[in-house]
Amino acid sequence: MPKVLISDKMDPKAAQIFRERGVEVDEITGKTPDELKAMIGQYDGLAIRSSTKVTKDILEAATNLKVVGRAGIGVDNVDIPAASAKGVVVMNTPFGNSITTAEHAIALMFALARDLPEADKSTQAGKWEKNRFMGVEVTGKTLGLIGAGNIGSIVADRALGLKMKVVAYDPFLTEERAIELGVQKVTLDELLARADFITLHTPLTDQTRNILSAENLAKTKKGVRIINCARGGLIDEAALKQGLDSGHIGGAALDVFVTEPAKESPLFGTPNFISTPHLGASTTEAQVNVAIQVAEQMADYLVSGGVTNALNMPSLTAEEAPKLKPYMSLAEKLGSLVGQLAHGAIDRISIHMEGAAAELNPKPLTSAVLKGFLGTQTDTVNMVNAPLLARERGMEVREIRTEREGDYHTLLRVSVRTADGERSVAGTLFGDQAARLVELFGIKVEADLTGAMLYVVNEDAPGFIGRLGTTLGEAGVNIGTFHLGRRQAGGEAVLLLSVDQPVTAELLATVKALPGVKTAMGLRF
Repeated sequence: MPKVLISDKMDPKAAQIFRERGVEVDEITGKTPDELKAMIGQYDGLAIRSSTKVTKDILEAATNLKVVGRAGIGVDNVDIPAASAKGVVVMNTPFGNSITTAEHAIALMFALARDLPEADKSTQAGKWEKNRFMGVEVTGKTLGLIGAGNIGSIVADRALGLKMKVVAYDPFLTEERAIELGVQKVTLDELLARADFITLHTPLTDQTRNILSAENLAKTKKGVRIINCARGGLIDEAALKQGLDSGHIGGAALDVFVTEPAKESPLFGTPNFISTPHLGASTTEAQVNVAIQVAEQMADYLVSGGVTNALNMPSLTAEEAPKLKPYMSLAEKLGSLVGQLAHGAIDRISIHMEGAAAELNPKPLTSAVLKGFLGTQTDTVNMVNAPLLARERGMEVREIRTEREGDYHTLLRVSVRTADGERSVAGTLFGDQAARLVELFGIKVEADLTGAMLYVVNEDAPGFIGRLGTTLGEAGVNIGTFHLGRRQAGGEAVLLLSVDQPVTAELLATVKALPGVKTAMGLRF
């Protein structure tokens, strides 16, 4: 039974879900890094919030760990490269607090529009400064969305309900999706020039860092009000203060800062500035949602192999996993076969999915091929770290999909580029379950890939099969299955035999000594 540690305070429903799904769970919070390091080795999964730091040291000690689940969006407290190298899946729950964050952005927009914090402070101080707080309506105003993904789209929906006009800048937003959302897709410069309110809903990347720089803030409409409930670092905070002080920016509300906790900031005390302590996800509903989601995702992975919202591995839903499982087995075996047979430096590997295979999620299949291929070189490779190891070795990985069917209803082909040219193997599924090799280095052959196997390339000549059978019998090796393929009569033939005993070096030497043998190798699946 898989075993999970919940190391941060989390809604009790998380532990309940783990147990219902057949996962043993311990709730042990508040441990020091050394204490966590001493105990982590016994767990298959680690469920965290923001307090636990999953460092390289922790991961090195986590000898059985398969998955880390973060109940929330941010994973700054997880060393993802180290987890990937270790083969540990890292998941988060990006949608559990989407509505809560979107609502907080709308709340801050209203607070800016009507100057609510200052008006409250003034009124409770015994002043009645009715004429001081002249706000603006949001109806009819233009809201500029920077980022129209999950949270941004919810904000757009709420803003349209408030009778606002919504323009959106997002490089990944298609015209069709913009129409579906009811927003107008624009360039960043157009958004800056037109928006009365700007709200940010994008991750912090090299492309989005300081997207509201001093230069871009200067392009905004005078009196613009800016809201950020996404990530600190999207706005140049010094430039924002200058804009507020000059009056060019009519107001700003930040829930996130470059440095958090933000115990001090030049923005504090600036007129028309509102701040909250990263409350975007802080509602009772959101905390329950993310706890439930992280438990469901981790349990799916540990019990059925489903991968959802992983940051270092292709997603594979619990519904997809059973359908993809036989394909992934085939992919791994083909990768292993070409890895065992192809020699020399390999700088490119291509995965061609044909027919029914082309309709599947390609990323898990690619990872499975790489796992099989690299597994012939190292015993520490798995589905998570295989793509990383391939990149580290300078390998180019290609995915090719052809939806039309060829000779087979479904086909996977794995090709590698070596100094001697391309080498490829191909396989299919019989009955949508049984993996079967159908082509080996250009030679048609039908073979199961299982257990210990003997691979022989020989001259196609009468009597060879009898001599080989006699040789194996004399060596005490029993043949399980026998598969033969050839390009043409009298040319080069390939034999694949599954055998009940390991293929030893002595046996290979004996087989290689037979007349007509060009190559003999032992294979293992």
